[in-house]
Amino acid sequence: MTTMESSAGEVAKPASPGLVAQIMRFVLIGGFCALVDSGLYVLLLQAGTWVHLAKAISFIAGTTTAYFLNRRFTFTGAQKGGAGQLGGFAALYTTTFFVNVGTNALMLATLPADFTWRVASAWIIAQGTATAINFVMLKWVVFREARD
Repeated sequence: MTTMESSAGEVAKPASPGLVAQIMRFVLIGGFCALVDSGLYVLLLQAGTWVHLAKAISFIAGTTTAYFLNRRFTFTGAQKGGAGQLGGFAALYTTTFFVNVGTNALMLATLPADFTWRVASAWIIAQGTATAINFVMLKWVVFREARD
């Protein structure tokens, strides 16, 4: 029997990397997904899409990418999948969707209209807020590893 098999002959899933490694992976994946989000946001704005709809669509695209990459590379010890995990993901990202879009709208309304970096600053603040919430909730709720 190999170290990756249990006594019942089932293949055991490897444990998730440590907290520091998870944070590093989450940040790297988040950076990539932020490019997906911001790139699509800019493209949609240039196409004349209403700013809040553009933010919503880009958030969903970035979020979907983040879910699959983080599930595969960051929180590997909790790949049980199933309806519970998917439901937890949906609930978390529905919440952070509104936090993200709402924060973006608040920043656009609050920052001076003549501020050159107004749209970028609003996006960064909204993204940072949602990212912090997502890491905590993904690690300790959605992709929670079973305790032996």
